[in-house]
Amino acid sequence: MTNINIKKIAFLGGAAWENDSQVFKEAFETAKLLAEKGYEIVNGGGPGVMRASTMGANSVNGEVLAVTYHPNKKKKNYEGIDPENYFDQEIITLDYFDRTKVMLQNSDLHIVFKGGTGTISEWGMTWASSRIHEGNHKPIVLFGDFWQEILDVINKNLLIRPGEMELLKICTTPKEVLAYVESLKPVYTINNAPSNPIKK
Repeated sequence: MTNINIKKIAFLGGAAWENDSQVFKEAFETAKLLAEKGYEIVNGGGPGVMRASTMGANSVNGEVLAVTYHPNKKKKNYEGIDPENYFDQEIITLDYFDRTKVMLQNSDLHIVFKGGTGTISEWGMTWASSRIHEGNHKPIVLFGDFWQEILDVINKNLLIRPGEMELLKICTTPKEVLAYVESLKPVYTINNAPSNPIKK
């Protein structure tokens, strides 16, 4: 059993999503609902899902922590800091890898939206960490029904150990995310996690 006091929730996902995209809107609404309940939003300070979660929290006067990386030279494929991401507090990290580590460490639950290779790396790190610390780990939410197909392929082709899939929870709407997060209070117990948390 683990006593988890969820206060800070990290938003992970693609930086390329524009304001009018479905993913952006879903991240915005999810952050809004969570911030209304008093949860602090954590992101990487960039555009896309990061900006969306900040905007969602800001819309209800919620708090946002950005964990950022400021490279000495501009990187072709790194989005950097978004001037439209109006966060409240900032932690500046050493490099891209440190940014991910510090962001995951400074949050109590992680929500993974659709993204690219950066999102894959973040998801992999939090999933591996959850397995290592199983029983005293941070819950992971995968947003979107497309995740089921990805998990099916992973389960079929990779070495997935017993219990690893149960560390993940698929949610398909902002309200479902909020309901799941609220259901974890005041304790999150691996034994009472849904026996089949992956949506079919």
